[in-house]
Amino acid sequence: MTVQYTYSSLSNSQEIDRLGEITRQCFGGSPSDWEYYLNLIGAENFRILRQGEKAIAGLAILPMGQWFGGKIVPMAGIAAVGVLPEARGKGAARELLNNTIKELHSLEIPISALYPATQVLYRQVGYEQGGSLCQWELPTASIQLKERHLPMHRVGLSDRSIFENLYNQQAQVNNGNLARPSAIWSRILEPRQEEEIYAYLIGSENAPRGYIIFIQNRDKKEKAIEIRDWALLDVSAAKRLWTFLSDHRSEIVGINWRGSSVNPFTLLLPEQTAKIIRQTIWMLRIINVSLALSLRGYPLQLEAELHLDVSDNLIATNNGKFCLQVSQGRGEVSQGGKGDFKIDIRSLASLYTSFLSPRQLHSLGYLKTTPEALAIATLIFSGDRPWMADFF
Repeated sequence: MTVQYTYSSLSNSQEIDRLGEITRQCFGGSPSDWEYYLNLIGAENFRILRQGEKAIAGLAILPMGQWFGGKIVPMAGIAAVGVLPEARGKGAARELLNNTIKELHSLEIPISALYPATQVLYRQVGYEQGGSLCQWELPTASIQLKERHLPMHRVGLSDRSIFENLYNQQAQVNNGNLARPSAIWSRILEPRQEEEIYAYLIGSENAPRGYIIFIQNRDKKEKAIEIRDWALLDVSAAKRLWTFLSDHRSEIVGINWRGSSVNPFTLLLPEQTAKIIRQTIWMLRIINVSLALSLRGYPLQLEAELHLDVSDNLIATNNGKFCLQVSQGRGEVSQGGKGDFKIDIRSLASLYTSFLSPRQLHSLGYLKTTPEALAIATLIFSGDRPWMADFF
C-alpha cells in the first residue's frame, strides 16, 4: 500500500507546536530550546510533512549564500530534518526532501547545503560531499610568538557591521564560506547560559585588520579559549593574534576553533602543535544547473568553454546538455553543446565546490569525458578546497 503524504509550510500555531514536539523528540532539547530556535529561524522558514492529517516530519530552510570563486551564490541551508520514529522506514524523509528541493527550484535557488546525519538519505535526493568543517585544538604554551606591534581593542557586540565587513573580506577568497544570515550572526554574538563573550579588533579601530570573538570555558577540567569567530586579513594581524592568545597561557591551557582543513596561519607557529581533532563533511546539491554555473566565480584570466551533459532524476530541467563559457571571471550558460563532459547531479556538486577535482571524479568513475574536456574542467574549477566555520 502506497503511503500518501502532503507537504506544506506551517499554517497555524497548532502546527508550530506539533513541529516543536517532533523536533524535540528527534533532537532532544526543552520547549524553551524550541522557542529560541523557532524565533531564530522564523516560522515561515519551516516545512512539515503530513501523513493523512498528522504531521510526522519537518525541516528548516535557511536562506543565505556561499562564496565560490569570489562571488556569492544564493544558497538554501537545510537543517533540523526530523521524522517521528514510528513513521520511519516508509520514505517520509525522502518525500520531505524531494518536495523541498522542488520548492527551492521553483524559487530559482541555485544550490542547497546541509550537514548530514546520514549520507545515504541525502545522496538519494542528489546531495554529495561539498566541503569540510574542521575542529582544531592548540596548546597555548606552544604558540611562543611575541609580536605586539598592532594594538588590540576590546569592543562591544551590539554593532555587528564591524565584524561583518572584516568577515566578508576574508570569506570572499574562500570557497564554501557562508554569506551569513542574521540567524548565524545571532548564534555567534549572543551569549548562552550566562557565559561572557569577549571581542577584540586587531589594529587600528578605524581600519582594523582582523578580529576575534571568544569565550573562556572554565567548566572543563582544563581551562580553554573557545573561538566563536575570527577573521585575519594579513600576516601582521595573524602574528598579533597568536601573541594575544599566547599571553593567556598562565591560566588557559588550550585554544580551539572551527575552520578549514589547512589553515595557512598555523605556519607561523614554531612547531606543528595545532591539530585537527574532528572533521565534518557538509553536503551540497545543485538545485538549478544553469543558475548555479552562471553565478559562481571563475579564474579571472581564463577563457574557456566546457560542454556538460548532466543527469538529474528529480529536476527535469537539470537534465541535458549545457555549454559553460568562462570569460573574465564570469560564467555564461546556454542549452546545447557537444555534451562531452558527462556527469550526474551528485558528482557535479563535488566538482562545483572544488571539493574534488575533475581528475579525482574521473578516477572514481563519476564522470565520463575526453582528455581535452578534462583538462579544461580542471582549469575552470581550480581553487582552494572548500570549507566553512559555521554549523547550522
